[in-house]
Amino acid sequence: MGSAWSTIAILLVGVVVVVGGVLVWRLHAFLALILGALAVAVLTPSQSVVRHHLESSQHPILGIDARTGEIRLRVGSRAVLREGMLCIALRRSEETGGYEAVAELDVQEVFTIETGGGKPRREAVAKLRPDVSSSLPDEDDLVVSPEVWAEANRKAAQNIGARVAAGFGNTCTKIGILIAMASIIGKCLLDSGAADRIVRAALKLLGERGAPAAFLGSGFLLGIPVFFDTVFYLMIPLGKAMRMRTGRNYLLYVLTIVAGGTMAHSLVPPTPGPLFVAEQLGIDIGAMILAGCIVGAFTASFGYAYATVVNRIWELPVRETAEFSLSDLEAITQRDENELPPTWLSLLPIVLPVVLIAGNTVLKAYAPGLPATFWQVAGTLGDKNIALGLSAAIAMAMLVRQKRTDLRSLAESVQSSLASGGVIILITAAGGAFGSVLQQTGVSHLIRDLPHSSPVVIIVLAFLITMAIRTAQGSATVAMITAVGILAGLAGSPDLGFHPVYIALAIGCGSKPIGWMNDSGFWVVGKMSGMTEAETLKYVTPMTSLMGFVGLIVVVIGVIVFPMA
Repeated sequence: MGSAWSTIAILLVGVVVVVGGVLVWRLHAFLALILGALAVAVLTPSQSVVRHHLESSQHPILGIDARTGEIRLRVGSRAVLREGMLCIALRRSEETGGYEAVAELDVQEVFTIETGGGKPRREAVAKLRPDVSSSLPDEDDLVVSPEVWAEANRKAAQNIGARVAAGFGNTCTKIGILIAMASIIGKCLLDSGAADRIVRAALKLLGERGAPAAFLGSGFLLGIPVFFDTVFYLMIPLGKAMRMRTGRNYLLYVLTIVAGGTMAHSLVPPTPGPLFVAEQLGIDIGAMILAGCIVGAFTASFGYAYATVVNRIWELPVRETAEFSLSDLEAITQRDENELPPTWLSLLPIVLPVVLIAGNTVLKAYAPGLPATFWQVAGTLGDKNIALGLSAAIAMAMLVRQKRTDLRSLAESVQSSLASGGVIILITAAGGAFGSVLQQTGVSHLIRDLPHSSPVVIIVLAFLITMAIRTAQGSATVAMITAVGILAGLAGSPDLGFHPVYIALAIGCGSKPIGWMNDSGFWVVGKMSGMTEAETLKYVTPMTSLMGFVGLIVVVIGVIVFPMA
């Protein structure tokens, strides 16, 4: 119990440093997360670091036959096990918290068990080494390779700077290229006029009556590669222009733009928040894209219904803002469509990576018997880094084609995108460092001890943790990064009982409530739309908060009905 309370105390210190750094000391999110990581690393005992590494790489004991001396093991998801391999059974001392070897085992056989529709489970049989005097281990002992034990002790001996840097570097390895490519895609979509073309095409397809639906769909689609603030900045002039044309429904246009862009921002990679959460939980990016789009469809639909009802009750006037004068709006509405790229080309940089990555995931699940050559090609094109790289190349080519720019101008545009993307990479990697040291405290054990690891309890807890952090410090991305650091240890648990993508979705939905004055998005929406602070709190904050709760309901229903264990 004392260990649990010390872990909670370390967790609270880390969260207070991050949230206080952003909210009270006005630090950049990167600095706040790094300070939080250093604080947690200083307070975490070396025994906790050893325990975390051993448990993440162990082969759990499923059963022991005292008559034959056979020990049945489940092959760990993060460790290698093969026939003839030597393993060590380790027992934890309650007094010191350290581990000592109690038995040496020889792996006799490794085999696969079909689970009747789920992912096959790999198990093994081991026996005590005949030339070593030892007794049978207990079922609570940890079975690992000698290399894993040595690595655990080496990590515990590292100084705090090395441990924080390791988490930072591992995160950069996983998502650095993806965020950089997404930044290039977003910048090229804006500069080439492709983003403008997508919105105009949706408006033309659905007509004046369907303008709210066009704003909703366009906002969601553009929110996948482009940051929410930029999406709103792009689309609000079109919303104002539509209001000037129709003479009504301005509040509806504003809210549908928000409803579309805000959910993609928190649910669908390669936007940094959901991308980071998926990587930390070990979720296939294609699965996260598909699941995020499904939940996003429900939440965005609710946002559309909410905006429709609110628009009938209240009316929002169009006010001239510093960003867009009425003459600017007129210029935007009269822009020659011949200056814009064709619709199919505008959509290609967004649709292509989604099709390649998600398509590869679907084929793996439902068409495993295809030829090996096909899998080599599909695996290469469906790799997240390759898919985003191809999309970025197409986006750059489209910019050159559309603007007739030379390579120097293209380089300047890419440099601008990488400057903003680099900041996001720094923040996200700092979040990875914070999350890695949080996991070393053993925080996942506190959550695993919840009543029978109830899926609903875990999902609701993930939502509430993220919501509390978001409400306190404002940034949805920082809230997701901090929350997954607390919850990431659950993903590798063989007893979780459901697919970890549901945890990722709950975290994404939890980042929506409650947006108020400490959120940069609150000011972007309010100032650029012409709303006062009171109007933004009255119209936008309730909608995004309720969308988050609707998403939670959808995720809870999903984890009960279709757990995908």
